[in-house]
Amino acid sequence: MTIKGKPTSLDIAHLAGVSQPTVSRALRGSPSVNRETRERILAIARELNYKVDKNASNLRRQQSGTLALLLFEDPTSDQSHINPFFLPMLGSITRACARHGQDLLISFQQLSDDWHADYDDSHKADGLILLGYGDYLAYQGKLRTLVEQGTQFVRWGAVLPDQPGISIGCDNIGGGALIGEHLAGLGHRRIAFLGDASSRYPEFLDRYRGCDAALARHGLAMDPALQADAESAEDSGYAAAQTLLARGLPFDAVFAASDLIAIGAMRAFAEHGLRIPDDIALAGFDDIPGARMTTPALTTVVQDTLTAGELLVDTLMRLITGEPAESRRLPTALVVRDSTGARPL
Repeated sequence: MTIKGKPTSLDIAHLAGVSQPTVSRALRGSPSVNRETRERILAIARELNYKVDKNASNLRRQQSGTLALLLFEDPTSDQSHINPFFLPMLGSITRACARHGQDLLISFQQLSDDWHADYDDSHKADGLILLGYGDYLAYQGKLRTLVEQGTQFVRWGAVLPDQPGISIGCDNIGGGALIGEHLAGLGHRRIAFLGDASSRYPEFLDRYRGCDAALARHGLAMDPALQADAESAEDSGYAAAQTLLARGLPFDAVFAASDLIAIGAMRAFAEHGLRIPDDIALAGFDDIPGARMTTPALTTVVQDTLTAGELLVDTLMRLITGEPAESRRLPTALVVRDSTGARPL
């Protein structure tokens, strides 16, 4: 295949039998172009050694060609202030940005009222990916401000009715139900919950509700007296477990709303001479790398961080290019390890 002079997108369009706008959309990774057509266009572009003039393309579209990933600063046992759950998702987001020909700017969300302004007003980025949020009720106002300003953004979090903007999240109710079915199936009857099960933490609340719904199928129920508030941090899980133990109420299993909470609770239970799973079964949620390294290894719920990262970027690109986009819930799966025991009681 020979082209005189420097190849153009019109040349690719002619050879591919499509329009020039279709070539442009395919080269920037738009999901509006079907896979077969996109692969044909990319193959022709490679054969012609076609290079996209990114600066010229961005000037025509008045876009920076950059996405901003803003992480919420979480309390951590090290100095990273990044919830380890987000680390594999960060890798997936980076690869997806490269696939779309986008640069990625990574920073922390600032807690001031205008933390988003630097990215939106100065046109540093065409859209925002938000990971983490703390207290959702306090965070809601910031999301509404982004919507009012016309900022293109997508966040990882609970998918809620009438929420501001678009979210990609997991099936928290389904994941909680997996834990409830597992613990009830092992013969446990009094299951404690460590995590803030309120509208301030809607993901934790859905996990609590899912577990309760599963227990109901066994003629059981979650006991509010066996719930202790905790944020997703080891120290918070340790404190919540201490609170639970101080109440002096009997329980035979614990569902921690996150693996970090579960890992902190393990330390508190060990200090009180409680053996896992001999005295109490313990399950978490997230399947962070540390869940495999605890003693005993932690039973937990897996969230698909690879697909999540891809969907966050793909959805944001659809918003930026004016294509239809919607919130999505991803399925979860249960991973059974030693912390809940291998055999029914």
